[in-house]
Amino acid sequence: MADWSETLADGASVLDLGCGTGLPITQTLIERGFDVYGVDASPSMIAAFRARFPTTPVECAAVEDSNFFGRTFEGVVAWGLFFLLDAEDQRRLIAKVAAVLPSGGRFLFTAPSQSCSWTDVMTERTSISLGHDEYQNALEAEGMSLVGTHRDEGENHYYFALKT
Repeated sequence: MADWSETLADGASVLDLGCGTGLPITQTLIERGFDVYGVDASPSMIAAFRARFPTTPVECAAVEDSNFFGRTFEGVVAWGLFFLLDAEDQRRLIAKVAAVLPSGGRFLFTAPSQSCSWTDVMTERTSISLGHDEYQNALEAEGMSLVGTHRDEGENHYYFALKT
């Protein structure tokens, strides 16, 4: 996250998809001087977000239905979100992200590198990873390039994309 945010211009606008309570992603981005917008489908998470960040724009909506897709962002982050959506919604969300990023815009999301499905412990819903190759294909189909990946010590897999 730190390295990714360093690729953004000072004061860049960033959309945090699935922002939850805003900790730690939104808080880190705000502390680094970015203009952050958040969206999450959980009313309780949004209430906690608003209590922490009363001046930061936030919307309670399914990420794929967010009104924030009507504006432009230099960066979009989706941490721990993509695999909670069905496969087709993931592809549609990649298209929506591509549409709000200008050339040179950055996209960071997390999902397993292998194609798989499992029952999510927190939501008890089926989670789906399209896998590295399918994510790369989906990004490229929308005018983005996969410029890097990273796996941390907790086995979280990060995808770094650039709008071309």
